[in-house]
Parts: sequence; structure tokens; C-alpha cells
Amino acid sequence: MNKYIRLFLVVFIGAFLFSSCGNSPETTNTGKQKEFTIVTSFYPIYVSAINVAKDIPGVRVKNMTEPQTGCLHDYQLSPADLKTLESADVFVINGAGMEAFMDKVISQMPKLKVVEASKGIELIKNSSDGEENPHVWVSISEAIKQVKNISEELALINPQNADKYRKNSEDYIKKLEALKEKMHNELDGIKNRDIVTFHESFPYFAKEFNLNIVAVIEREPGSEPSAGEIADTINIIKKTNVKALFAEPQYSKKAAESIANQTGAKVFTLDPIVTGSEDGDVDGYINKMEENLKSLLEALKI
Repeated sequence: MNKYIRLFLVVFIGAFLFSSCGNSPETTNTGKQKEFTIVTSFYPIYVSAINVAKDIPGVRVKNMTEPQTGCLHDYQLSPADLKTLESADVFVINGAGMEAFMDKVISQMPKLKVVEASKGIELIKNSSDGEENPHVWVSISEAIKQVKNISEELALINPQNADKYRKNSEDYIKKLEALKEKMHNELDGIKNRDIVTFHESFPYFAKEFNLNIVAVIEREPGSEPSAGEIADTINIIKKTNVKALFAEPQYSKKAAESIANQTGAKVFTLDPIVTGSEDGDVDGYINKMEENLKSLLEALKI
């Protein structure tokens, strides 16, 4: 056999064996395409992320916490949470101070890419303590900004799917804009705009729909109001003639019902959308906002 042919065969076979044994960055040891894993901090961010990553092959969204966890103000990371984060290519959080555990995450996983959904959003300060309120997603307008932030950051981190993230984001934002328009059409003409809420979860929602929060029953979730605080709330309700108290489905209505019994006001439900179902419902946020609209219309037309 010609020596040049033999040399060609040796080079060809060597290259073939090398390529068969090696893995490209896009594959695993089994030859399958490597999965891109997005981990979210809690339910409202999870819903936004599954809409942005909807139907993209090889992209998986996983929520770090249980869907019934609620707000993360005092949440303590578990070993299971840290294990979940170890598998993440990116961690999407609300930010604005909601995830108080982020210092621990950054110290233990300094290379983990973090997307802060509230980046660039103007924050409202609580009237009670002057701290910045992180519940930005309860405003549809701010939720739209969060979706845009998530989409653009994922496009930068995972550029091969950039166009898909942006297309999904645009589709979801159209649905959110339609919801926003519907709620404004229903609520803007209502004269009675005074409400009492259960926690400080609704300042962005109130700003969105020009509602006036005259009192908050419990400043912090799970902290029972004192007798003095209840008395102050009762006085405010009597002076302003507020007819509607809004409890949250995640907590007991006991304090709200006690105040209602002493003032003649009625208790309704307003959902801050911090919890949801486990089935990854892409319309979870929209459906809960629709329920909030029904509750508001019933309460404010009293």
C-alpha cells in the first residue's frame, strides 16, 4: 500500500477515535445534549420564568422552594435547597431584599450566575419602617418589567436560546398587558377606593390601580397585631367609613374578622400571589389576578 495512503488512514482513524472519545461542551457522557437548568427562588418568579422558558428544548425550570412557601423574608436555606442550587446554571430571584439568604448563597457558590428580576425597578418604602418593599410583582406593570429582565438576562447567559426567550417574553407580556387593560377598565371608574389590607404586600398593587390603603392589619406575616394596633385600625375604619377589609388566602382571617365584627366592615380576599399549585401552571399569575379583580369589584361596590 502506498505510504501516503497508509499515512492518510492513520490520521483519519486517529481523528475519528479522538472525536468519539471526547465530549463537546454541549453534550454529556451519554451523548445527550446538556440540559440548561434555571432555578427560581419562589412561586411568583417561577411563574414568570416558566413563561419565558416555555417549550424550549433542553431548558428546565425548577423552583427551589415549595410552591406553598410564601414570601422569603425570613426563609432559612435547607440542605435540599443548596443541593438544588448546585445543579443550577442560573438562579433567578426577585431581589429588592426579598431573599435575605443571598449572602450565604454567594459565599458558598461564588460562580453561580444570579438574575435579579427587580433590577432597575423603583422601589416603594414601607410607611411603618421606611424599608424598601420587595413585593413588586403584585403590580402588573412591575411584573412586566420583571419578565423583561428575566428574558434579557437569560438571553445573555444562554445565547443559543436568546431568540426563543425573547419571543416567549413578548407573548407573555401581551397577555399581561391585556390583563392590565381589563383590570383598569373595570376599576378606574369606581369611586370607593379606600381599603384595609392584611400585610404590607400591596403598595405596588394600590399604586397600579390608584387605591388608597388606609390601614394595614398585620405589618409582618405571622405577627399578631397587638390590642392597641387593633384599636387603632378600628378607629381608622370608623373615621374613614371603610367597608372592605382584605385578608390573604395564605393566612388566618381571625384578626380581620374580629375587626370586621366591631366596625361593620366585610372581609374579602386579596391574593399577593406568593403561593400556587405544583403543576407549573403558566397562567397561575393571570388566574389569581382575575380572582383579585372579582374580589375588588365585589368589595368596592358596597
